[in-house]
Amino acid sequence: MDQGEWDMTKTVELVVVGSIGLDTIETPWARHEEILGGSVSYACAGASFFAPVGMVGVVGEDVPAECEAVYEGFGIDLRGLQKAAGKTFRWSGVYEADMNHRRTLLTELNVFADFQPVLPEDYRQAPFLFLANIAPALQLHVLSQIRSPRFVAADTMDLWINTAREPLLEVIAAVDLLALNDAEARLLSGEHNLVKAAKKIMKMGPDYVVLKKGEHGAMLFSPRGVYVAPAYPLEVVHDPTGAGDTFAGGFMGSLAESGRVDAESIRRAMAYGSVVASFGVEAFSLDRLRRLDRTQIEARFKEFAALTHLPQA
Repeated sequence: MDQGEWDMTKTVELVVVGSIGLDTIETPWARHEEILGGSVSYACAGASFFAPVGMVGVVGEDVPAECEAVYEGFGIDLRGLQKAAGKTFRWSGVYEADMNHRRTLLTELNVFADFQPVLPEDYRQAPFLFLANIAPALQLHVLSQIRSPRFVAADTMDLWINTAREPLLEVIAAVDLLALNDAEARLLSGEHNLVKAAKKIMKMGPDYVVLKKGEHGAMLFSPRGVYVAPAYPLEVVHDPTGAGDTFAGGFMGSLAESGRVDAESIRRAMAYGSVVASFGVEAFSLDRLRRLDRTQIEARFKEFAALTHLPQA
């Protein structure tokens, strides 16, 4: 199904909770000011090609009217979108030439500083939930509102590992999947070897751990072993901002569409997440995703499958 085609009266299958921001981004080749970003923006956009998704986030009075129109274009359910007095969250960063490293120049929380996620009543029945990178206390607040979810995934970062470890450990114990990068996995587990780090994190509660490796793809650790999903090779990357959240959205959307949580559906979701994220980095903000449709996703998915297929001996 293409973006924007979801019936807004249809039951939300996936709920995503996270940040909405206006980003100023500079790469070696371009600079864009106050463009739509934030973890919930990218994750909901990535998921929207697969399943009905509901957004939970907050914006200020200054958010451009066209931002809501962008979300509606993806068919995202916006009943969980809060509007508060004040300014919208802002972030500014500069990418180095390799596009893997960036410097944060500015972070202004604004209305996001007082964000208290409130799930609409029917969101609480959703079978799939993605907790994007927000404070563990807020993630716990969301978990207290959801009823009998089938699969819950959470993202985190080094800030929360260092400053909010105890509530973070509560979150980790309550979710099915934790996503983090190599450095964060080492920091959380105290293990330098990534296999040992992932196994130690799994003992904290989740059945699945996804290690995000940027241009090198992602690694999935589960009781069934390790699965590696490479990144789709691209000639040009315009803006890697939000790639991890787009991956998570595609991953969770694919799971929600399948209605299953097993080894096959998880691995298939990893591949779809990588494919959708590969489109997202081809333009700034959500611009490439806005021009994307399911036909293009399936075509690249087939290419991705061919790239990762090993011929039988």
